[in-house]
Amino acid sequence: MTKPSLPDLLHAAVSAVGGTERPGQVAMAEAVAEAIDDTSHRLIQAGTGTGKSLGYLVPALAHGERVVVATATLALQRQLVERDLPRTVDALHPQLCRRPQFAMLKGRSNYLCLHRLHEGAPQDEEEGLFDQFEAATPTSKLGKDLLRLRDWADETETGDRDDLTPGVSDKAWSQISVSSRECLGATKCAYGAECFAEAARERAKLADVVVTNHALLAIDAIEGAPVLPQHEVLIVDEAHELVSRVTGVATGELTPGQVNRAVKRAAKLVDEKTADALQTASESFERVMELALPGRLEQIPEDLGYALMSLRDAARNVISAIGATRDKSVHDEDAVRKQALAAVESIHTVAERITNGSEYDVVWYERHDRFGATLRVAPLSVSGLLREKLFEDRSVVLTSATLKIGGDFNGVAASLGLSPEGVEGDDVPVWKGLDVGSPFDYPKQGILYVAKHLATPGREGTRGDMMDELAELIEAAGGRTLGLFSSMRGAKAAAEELRGRIDNPILLQGEETLGELIKAFAADPKTCLFGTLSLWQGVDVPGPSCQLVVMDRIPFPRPDDPLMSARQKSVEEHGGNGFMAVAATHAALLMAQGAGRLVRATGDRGVVAVLDPRLATARYGSFLRATLPDFWYTTDRNQVRRSLAAIDATAQADGK
Repeated sequence: MTKPSLPDLLHAAVSAVGGTERPGQVAMAEAVAEAIDDTSHRLIQAGTGTGKSLGYLVPALAHGERVVVATATLALQRQLVERDLPRTVDALHPQLCRRPQFAMLKGRSNYLCLHRLHEGAPQDEEEGLFDQFEAATPTSKLGKDLLRLRDWADETETGDRDDLTPGVSDKAWSQISVSSRECLGATKCAYGAECFAEAARERAKLADVVVTNHALLAIDAIEGAPVLPQHEVLIVDEAHELVSRVTGVATGELTPGQVNRAVKRAAKLVDEKTADALQTASESFERVMELALPGRLEQIPEDLGYALMSLRDAARNVISAIGATRDKSVHDEDAVRKQALAAVESIHTVAERITNGSEYDVVWYERHDRFGATLRVAPLSVSGLLREKLFEDRSVVLTSATLKIGGDFNGVAASLGLSPEGVEGDDVPVWKGLDVGSPFDYPKQGILYVAKHLATPGREGTRGDMMDELAELIEAAGGRTLGLFSSMRGAKAAAEELRGRIDNPILLQGEETLGELIKAFAADPKTCLFGTLSLWQGVDVPGPSCQLVVMDRIPFPRPDDPLMSARQKSVEEHGGNGFMAVAATHAALLMAQGAGRLVRATGDRGVVAVLDPRLATARYGSFLRATLPDFWYTTDRNQVRRSLAAIDATAQADGK
């Protein structure tokens, strides 16, 4: 039997989802197939509307080897498992004569733990899982959530937190879930045979396609113990997010509250002398943290160094003691022991890491009005880790609508540990970049407007001229505005100011769940939605409800961001341009993602307005603009108002 051709397979898959083939999608599928065949790597930029999911799924399924797809957002994971994969498998079955299996796999804490649910969380007595009074009359939000979780546990087939709607608070979920460190293990646990997390792992072992997230991919790479099943092909979608997700997984933190909880859990399981040593170390750490001021610690202060060494040594002794003693008087001893060990090991790991003082780590204090001080440690760069762990023994395809920064792939490639394109060597992963474009006609569908006449934004204070500009733009557009702000404070200030000045309803991030806000925004064209960076990727509103996307300023990282400023300084010390490599690249990625909210379908029309004159006047402005979609560009405020009014009039005439 002849092997079916890739174009035939792609045609069948696209027809099954009711789409139309696009040249970019075909080019992408061919590049993915080529990378899989010769075990090489690809960076593929595929604009919105390309149909990139099918562009990588079809060649991966056709090849027949196991593939792992890692995404950044829950929305894309769901789309793949619930929509794209079932349809694609059905469509390809007649030609492939097989039906590839697929499964979703997440970290253990995303699944309900039956042991924790039925036996209770082994915590301090005053923090029991099901307070009997709460169970009888669940008046608190936590009590209601816990009772709902208990009912849901009888119905759910997956135990996956994301299948619970509506969701529950992190606090409620933590009562019925465990981390991988806290897990007893399937063979020791009374509920091991029914475990949801184990069932998900078993499904993944049997699947041809495993859909996971960037965080689990990072854990798989960093911790050495494989979490993902053996696979020949790795596809990283939303790849512009990978470095920040891996950095997050590789970041450690210590807080006085965290240490105190570990002390209480360990005290039940070790002798008094060992427990007292950890208690004393905890108290000295807490005293140091009370005086902590936010900012980077280029040298570890003497008092903090002593406190961390005491914590490290006391935690090590507790870990040894817990492993050597048994106490049958402790209820559910194995679970209590495992949770205490996990808490103390976490403290030991971070205290030792900071005490050892690697030149490749950045250490800093953060301070929160409500939660107090936190000590954090993060890698200066994850590029070496990614080069070593990501690109070995498999084909890797990284794709996103935003991978070319300032016009080429080399900036993103460097952050992933890759040499410039075309450079070859013994230990250098070979890769190629491909921009398959977009099916949208950006110069005809959108305008990039830079408000060149405004004052340059400062770090603090309200911007009266910016507020005037924003109000006029919204009124010209008839609403239909997504406002993307570089800080939550900026979004709130704009919402408060404009609610008193214009008639259009303004929704604000945080006042309702993101899903509800987006639904309300899409339903009423006169409505505006204001939010911050986290909104930029979660909004997909094609059509006339979103015809103006406004960015209040270029979203450079804050000058006092310890990790970003350390990375910038490191680039400069090695002879590079730290500002362009770190701050400008960070801003370019965010702006490209923000601008990408405007045109989501072939009929969409609108304006991206940047209320920061530096995009037009600064030397780095052209670098940032080269990363944005190729909209028609203007700084003419009157022209843009006329265009917005015309787009609004057309939408109203169409009855929308």
